[in-house]
Amino acid sequence: MLAFGIIGGHEGGKVGHASLDGRQAEPTMDWKDLLSSARLGSSTSPRPVIAGRSEYQRDFDRIIFSSAFRRLQDKTQVFPLAESDYVRTRLTHSLEAASVGRSLGTLVGAALMERYQDLSDLRVSPSDFGAIVAAACLAHDIGNPPFGHSGEDAIRLFFEIHPTGQHLLASLSDEQRADFLRFEGNAQGFRILTRLQSPDNPGGLQLTFATLGAFTKYPRSASYDGNTRGVSVRKHGFLIAEKEHFADVACALKLTARDEGVWVRHPLAYLVEAADDICYHVVDVEDAYRLGILRYDEVETVLADIIGDEGLSRRLATMGDDKGRIEYLRARSINALVEQAAHHFLDIEKELRSGEHDMPLLAEVKATKGMHALRLLGESRIYMAPPVVEVEAAGFEVLAGLLAIFSSAIEAQAMGVPNAKERMRLRLIPAQFLGPDGGIHVDPYQRLLRVTDFVSGMTDSYAVSLYKKVTGISLPGG
Repeated sequence: MLAFGIIGGHEGGKVGHASLDGRQAEPTMDWKDLLSSARLGSSTSPRPVIAGRSEYQRDFDRIIFSSAFRRLQDKTQVFPLAESDYVRTRLTHSLEAASVGRSLGTLVGAALMERYQDLSDLRVSPSDFGAIVAAACLAHDIGNPPFGHSGEDAIRLFFEIHPTGQHLLASLSDEQRADFLRFEGNAQGFRILTRLQSPDNPGGLQLTFATLGAFTKYPRSASYDGNTRGVSVRKHGFLIAEKEHFADVACALKLTARDEGVWVRHPLAYLVEAADDICYHVVDVEDAYRLGILRYDEVETVLADIIGDEGLSRRLATMGDDKGRIEYLRARSINALVEQAAHHFLDIEKELRSGEHDMPLLAEVKATKGMHALRLLGESRIYMAPPVVEVEAAGFEVLAGLLAIFSSAIEAQAMGVPNAKERMRLRLIPAQFLGPDGGIHVDPYQRLLRVTDFVSGMTDSYAVSLYKKVTGISLPGG
């Protein structure tokens, strides 16, 4: 059972102002700003709280009913195009991460509200912290392309080495080229939430600033090559096209600027990261066991180390089968990691708000050694398993082929010289991925963004099916 002690006195902290020109701001961000329930793109004041349904819970609902979220049901978690109906997809992973995130946020929120009495003036509750983290977790993979992380690599490689990709980047600025050469699902996710979903609305889904801040684990652009270090700058979290959107988020939350175009993470983003890591690594070994990739003893050893309970072996001995034991070990491991991550967050909460601490929570808890063993097991036995590698290798050909085919058709139309084949291929692209009023966008950067939106938004099965059709490998009804 979790029991959170109160650490430190009752302080609100200094306000951390985001600076668009990169000037260093006040050192400490304030929870009163970080919990902003105002919405990106909306000038409407937050509605009165309905019992049981806060603005942050509305965020969760908007995400779960979006078409981009539904497509996660056929996007790879670890095992692409799995024939087993047991194996998790990005959809089930996102739902599980949201469940863990809600627990983390609620536990931390309860302690913070006791620590900082003035938070009660905001009319927030511990469940509101949980709802923010849960909504951000629900959306954390919404920008991932087909075929998981190898899909990101495939898109990057297309622009780096494919003649068509290289040609398409030639007329772009360095900042714009970086968006494609360093294609990142996190940044694409921010674009989906703030522009592509509900595109007629300024701000897209118009989520609260608090949820968008917690969602953005990497608050910098792709082109940043400065000296700032830490986990929050390891990748980028928004494209140049959405730079102003993130600036609006940073200003509303008063995030501290670390450098020009780089901000301190929203503290709740560390909980989102922890929830993702917990579900990703613990659950992967459960799936691998069910598929026969890992033996029972291998899984028991590594999860038992995370749980750290001397009486665990006696409890396992009372259970009827290995499948039930694995499920029990998975549940106990997640509970142990949630408890440790929440405790550690509270220990370093002020350092997170000041930007002095920038390490993943699970890299500094009691079970860190066990988590490291999980990662090694995944890298050596799961992610390199033949069924995974075979499909992901094919994914490089599929995504590069689709990008080349459709971008060439769009560029030919923009030049006014499409041939019959290219005109036919253009008809396969939904109007929203072409340009204003179904035409072709005059800006080459925008054209390239839209074709990348189209291909990266596909499900695994649709990408394979469409590739086979447009290349003549298979025909409808054939």
